[in-house]
Amino acid sequence: MAPWRGGGGAVRTFSDEWLRPTVEDLVGKEKVDELRHGEVEHLSLWEAAVQHELTTDEALLGRLTTRFRLKLADLSRSEQHARDIVPESVARRYQILPLTISDSTLDIATANPFDLDCEKMLAFATGREVRSRLASPAEIRHKIEELYKPENVLTRLLEGMESAAEIEQLETEKEIDDLAISEEEASQRPVVRLVDLIISEGISSRSSDIHIEPEEGGVAVRYRIDGVLRQVMKIPRAAGLPLISRIKIISGMDIADRLRPQDGRARVAVNGIPVDLRVSTLPASLGEKVVIRVLDTSQTVLSLASLGLSTQEQEQIIGLLDNRDGVILVTGPTGSGKTTTLYSAIRHVQSEGVNIVTVEDPVEYRLQGIVQVQVHEKAGLTFASALRSILRQDPDVVLIGEIRDRETAQIAVQASLTGHLVLSTLHTNDAPNAVTRLVDIGMEPYKIASALRGVIAQRLMRRLCPTCKEVWVEAIPRKLHQWVPPDTPLYRAVGCPECAMTGYRGRFSIVEILKVTPEVERTIGANETADRIADVAQRGGMKTLWTSGLTHVLRGESTIDELLRVVDVPQEDSRDGAEPAAAKRTLGSRRRRSGGHPAVVERRRTSGATDAPTAAALGGEFDLIDPIVTVPRRGPNAKVLLVDDEESLRKVMRDLLEREGYEVEEASDGVEALDQVDRHAPDIVVLDLNLPGLDGYGVLNHLRSRPATENIPVVVLTAHGDEDSEIRVFELGADDFLSKPFRARALSARLQAVLGRPRPSD
Repeated sequence: MAPWRGGGGAVRTFSDEWLRPTVEDLVGKEKVDELRHGEVEHLSLWEAAVQHELTTDEALLGRLTTRFRLKLADLSRSEQHARDIVPESVARRYQILPLTISDSTLDIATANPFDLDCEKMLAFATGREVRSRLASPAEIRHKIEELYKPENVLTRLLEGMESAAEIEQLETEKEIDDLAISEEEASQRPVVRLVDLIISEGISSRSSDIHIEPEEGGVAVRYRIDGVLRQVMKIPRAAGLPLISRIKIISGMDIADRLRPQDGRARVAVNGIPVDLRVSTLPASLGEKVVIRVLDTSQTVLSLASLGLSTQEQEQIIGLLDNRDGVILVTGPTGSGKTTTLYSAIRHVQSEGVNIVTVEDPVEYRLQGIVQVQVHEKAGLTFASALRSILRQDPDVVLIGEIRDRETAQIAVQASLTGHLVLSTLHTNDAPNAVTRLVDIGMEPYKIASALRGVIAQRLMRRLCPTCKEVWVEAIPRKLHQWVPPDTPLYRAVGCPECAMTGYRGRFSIVEILKVTPEVERTIGANETADRIADVAQRGGMKTLWTSGLTHVLRGESTIDELLRVVDVPQEDSRDGAEPAAAKRTLGSRRRRSGGHPAVVERRRTSGATDAPTAAALGGEFDLIDPIVTVPRRGPNAKVLLVDDEESLRKVMRDLLEREGYEVEEASDGVEALDQVDRHAPDIVVLDLNLPGLDGYGVLNHLRSRPATENIPVVVLTAHGDEDSEIRVFELGADDFLSKPFRARALSARLQAVLGRPRPSD
């Protein structure tokens, strides 16, 4: 470029006027004046002087470092953590590049070290002293583009995320032709690496599904492991579209069509092991959501023994499969393992002399020796039309992926009545409601009664990790007392590297098996309700989902929390055939554990409450003694038990209540609180939740679980003033809830109000 010659124009003031004396020393005052009056595109004197070849970046940097004793910036030392602290918008606004960061300082590269606005803003935003290092504007701008541009977001995301698994795409029968729009963008190396990482890590971590969901501020990646979704990373939105496009490419979808749902398949090999992927996209408000179903046949053992059933349950299912005709249904919500159970059943009946044909949508697992038909509704191949053709193929066993409509149900029933064994699924909550569902879609009850051989309702529960599970020492919820026998060891999930810190590893099935006996058949044919069918079936020996799950919990295979997550507690008038454990309970019994092993606590009953053991004598393991039930005193002169681990707060409350005329006792932890209840029989308890040892929830649960203490009023006083805590304490039986800090008069008024309420002992 030829030396610049200025022309006429308005006088310009540059943003870096502090630089003028230095530039004048290098190029002369006249040249700078020409820049001021010329048509200059830049607001920076530095850039204007360099662009018009009046000087160079190196000359300016050399003169400035000498004149102002500034240090030169090493732009190659820009740390990721520093860039995470300083947003891209700030870096571009002030044209600075974060270099390094510590607990007290932030080093930046800048061409204007005297920009006080920038320094103040960064110091305020980061809470650190800002130290400037000098670099040219062109170098800083180039480095910002290099480090902050969208395609490098993935490179930064992949830093430190290395997987030992190797993944390669296997050839599929369908050739991909149309890869328009984002093919080039989606084929960039960082995008390919990230997709490979997401899939390989998902498979290695035993996930059944990989969810990629656009949301505000990015794209979330979540794995469903043992039936529970866990978010593993969040990708910036700039990388979301190439990522999703790459997944659509490998699964044979149209990447140009983002407005319609699509389904595809892919086959990959992870460390040489082939894995099938079933991919589904769904257009959403923030972009396409992608769900990848992982069908890893190497990790799936299709046998009844692998389902985790009890011996009795397995024998019952085998008994149903011994039928040579009829309909057997597997019911449950989506993701409850129905397909795996059906395939396991098929494997059980499969032999050389048995012709088995399936019609599925989609075909999830490819089975050797079995003819599998994929539904294709656009081509006219529906469940009903496929079934008509299948029945002309002389099958012995027919598997229908799902009975969705009346036509499919009629053909299935007709096939069963003509000598075929038909296996299928329905979406119902329990086994008896499968009959109701068939009636709803138009089947006659008498046909259902004659064709149906049995219904298996099932759910999946997570299995406790054998490496880290621990004996559960807390009190069980009151609503479970009748179901859990005393002195039964229960366990809780802890979490370790073996189970990805979840406390669970693997799943098993819990089932409700309705066998159609003659009495059940008559009940179905009479078009009775599901409740009536359930009553008859339970008299014949059917166990409910709750009973099946509880059996696994009592065997130490899972937890109470997991059982309550999967199924509901039966109502008091439950039809469950299992005798409630409460019938075996006696007052004053509870579980006690020492050193992680169950031990039986000797049950004691007394006619009074004067000889209760102390907390010290029990060593932290206690037994509530049934005291004489007394009518609590009302108002002043009533006895109050203060339970709080803060001594200063207890002293303040004690002084307050004693001035009001109350008699006050104190406890500093949960075990001592229960001991004081037995010793002093308080009229009301003021209870903190955050206590050492046994917390306030445990204390409240114990009080409400014992007939001798269930009517003592309890006011919860806690710093946990959130809605969840409030709801939980009321569910456990608290009478009132007061958040810290509290007002003295308010506490006194609440105690008076609670004491004034009628109690069952009045």
